[in-house]
Amino acid sequence: MPNIHSSINFALVNIPVIINPIIRNNDTSFNQLHEKCGSRVNYIKFCPKCNIKVKEQDIIKGYQYESEKYITFDKEELNKLKPENEKEIEIISFIPINEVDPIYFEKSYDIDAEGKGKAYYLFCEALKRSKLVALAKTVIGSKFYYCILRFNNQNIIMTTLYFEEEVNVRKDQGDYKIKPEELDLAMKLINSLKGKFEPSKYKDEYQDNIRNAIMDKIDGKKIKGNKKKNKKQISDLMEALEKSLKKK
Repeated sequence: MPNIHSSINFALVNIPVIINPIIRNNDTSFNQLHEKCGSRVNYIKFCPKCNIKVKEQDIIKGYQYESEKYITFDKEELNKLKPENEKEIEIISFIPINEVDPIYFEKSYDIDAEGKGKAYYLFCEALKRSKLVALAKTVIGSKFYYCILRFNNQNIIMTTLYFEEEVNVRKDQGDYKIKPEELDLAMKLINSLKGKFEPSKYKDEYQDNIRNAIMDKIDGKKIKGNKKKNKKQISDLMEALEKSLKKK
């Protein structure tokens, strides 16, 4: 979904922008094959009642409100329900980023200036100086979102947010009595494992293994799996903390 043309509504200031997804899928793509003959499996949209294949233009959306009962919507009806300014990113307010729990973050997009872009770079500088992020709302594809706009190096990053009803966090009411010596050891263990966030060092080990296995199979070699190490479980919390510190 590259090159979505939109605009940021900053009060009466209109800022033309282009939206591009940042994240790309790193997973190795497999096709489904028929084990017997090795042919690729096809998926056919089929109506069992009419006993025919169904073309894309003959499909509508239906909501099941009772068993085997549907109300239907066509594309025109669904388009009527979209917000008035669906092609725009409408700013609602400016807030500190630490007020937004990362659990609400869904997907991030790169927001670039379209055209000369003076208003865009003014907005970048204002965001940078304010040390705030913009809370906004927009439509991407067919879905309505609230999102945040933040300044990042030289440009703006837009991150869509989950709605509260989409986030299911269990609230633990357990009453745990933590001993001071346990907390002290836990803090020492944390300090011993302190580091920096260095994304260039973090590799997808599973996908690397799959790609290496693909090359091995092409060369006629057998796949050698990694040996699983059995970790000894320590039930005593103090003992586990102390041994962890010694091992570190």
